[in-house]
Amino acid sequence: MADSDRGPRERMVFSAAQLLRRDGVAGTGMRQVAAHAGAPRGSLQHYFPGGKEQMVNEAVAWAGRYAARRVDRFLAGLEVPSPSGLFAAMVAQWSDELTATGSLPGCPVAAATVDSADTADSTRQAAANAFACWREPVARALTGMDVPESRSAALATLMVSALEGAVLIARAERDPAALTTVARELGPLLDGAVTRPEN
Repeated sequence: MADSDRGPRERMVFSAAQLLRRDGVAGTGMRQVAAHAGAPRGSLQHYFPGGKEQMVNEAVAWAGRYAARRVDRFLAGLEVPSPSGLFAAMVAQWSDELTATGSLPGCPVAAATVDSADTADSTRQAAANAFACWREPVARALTGMDVPESRSAALATLMVSALEGAVLIARAERDPAALTTVARELGPLLDGAVTRPEN
């Protein structure tokens, strides 16, 4: 969605998610979010009466929905859908960004979890919901590729967990090697979970 299609509230939620990626919760101020979004500072209290915690929670929820929507886009881009292909596409989004820019902002959901899970229960719950929102379409996609439903949710958790860990390592090293490694090493395991119906 182009910025011109977003109202000030939507722009601030989007900006908060982008700033959380780079600066974490502690480094992201409400005035900074308003400036990044090109929104009047006076609108902060109007749109976010719950203050920074509400804004962070809404940015985290937005990030979870964004990640969930990307799953369908990744699937649509696969000539032959496979669990390893889906995971490679999920990973490539991050490794491509790092390769193109030389740095890698992290995941806003992970940032909020690390910074606030022990101090703001609503943010912890928002992060848990965002991860669940992301895992659900991954699990559904795996089931659609003949992974048994009994394994799909667990493998979706594995995929998201491995990706988040690899993003963290890639950020620290400023090198996509960890991302490349998880895609390569998990691919055969994921494809090995596919069970073809007998003819």
